[in-house]
Amino acid sequence: MLEAVSDAVIVALIGFAGGGLLGLAARLGRFCTLGAIEDFMYQNSDVRLRMWILAIGTAGFATFALVLAGAFDPTLTGYYIAPFSPLAHVIGGLLFGYGMALAGNCGFGALARVGGGDLRSFVIVLVMGVSAYAMLSGPFATTRVAFMEATSLAAQTRGYPELLTRLSGLPVAFWGMLISGMIAVFALCSRAFLARRGALFWSVVVGLAITSGWAGTTWVANTGFSAQPIVSHTFTAPTGETMLFLMTSSAGGLSFGVGSVCGVLAGAFCGSLIKGHFRWEACEDPRELRRQFLGAVLMGFGAVIAMGCTIGQGISAFSVLAYGAPLTFAAIFAGAAFGLRQLIEGFASA
Repeated sequence: MLEAVSDAVIVALIGFAGGGLLGLAARLGRFCTLGAIEDFMYQNSDVRLRMWILAIGTAGFATFALVLAGAFDPTLTGYYIAPFSPLAHVIGGLLFGYGMALAGNCGFGALARVGGGDLRSFVIVLVMGVSAYAMLSGPFATTRVAFMEATSLAAQTRGYPELLTRLSGLPVAFWGMLISGMIAVFALCSRAFLARRGALFWSVVVGLAITSGWAGTTWVANTGFSAQPIVSHTFTAPTGETMLFLMTSSAGGLSFGVGSVCGVLAGAFCGSLIKGHFRWEACEDPRELRRQFLGAVLMGFGAVIAMGCTIGQGISAFSVLAYGAPLTFAAIFAGAAFGLRQLIEGFASA
């Protein structure tokens, strides 16, 4: 039966399934990056931040278990193939984090809110998708490529397990599972977090959803009839891909990213119905809309420069322990913290 289905449809379905889990996690498990940072800074709670960290550890451990089984090769992912520019990861992460604070959500969070009926977030998604493509292949693409070429390092390895393997001779899978396991254990070193079984459950779900992307696209690449990139979830450039597909499928066809975006919308919609939280919302304050518009533009630019968003770099790239992941993670956190401080405490104190 699968022979009658194209590879593009299969990878889109894989993306849809994983995206659906992520959408449910956002609505039912309150998995939210900006919310985690805000809770940590202003609510004296690190529960949602630990959810993010546990998701990273889970995704990494499961991903390198695939490596151990010979079912996945991290060196074939874009995070290893693309040039490594520490400056790009830092600048892109700062732009994205600051934009996320202005917009009130990251790309993934905005999609989850759209699934709950928030039309303000729909505007964020549209603007972010357009600005991402403007930086990826539009008028700013030449400048971005020149910047990457000027700042990239000639690194022989692209990930921490790969580097440790060169130094020790031990397998990549060993180092990957060890580091990821330590990340997960760190997340679990909190009685308050351990008491939140729902938070633990949804953190694991998020991590496994990321791993499902790597496993599924690898399987299609190895068994399918057409060349397919090995990818997992990220939510900036794929929003632009989805817009292209909806406008004209001949210009931008089905892909894992399109399926992933649609999956998050569907999962978030179902989650909002389950919780009874679905309701239409619109922006009534022009100043708020202006701030969200600017934030969406910065997120689109920043995510392309950093090669990923809070999910793309913050979890997917972290799951393969690419060099740029912790740099982007820290920069996003710093940018969001600065933006939140401006919004909550005022520009004078920032």
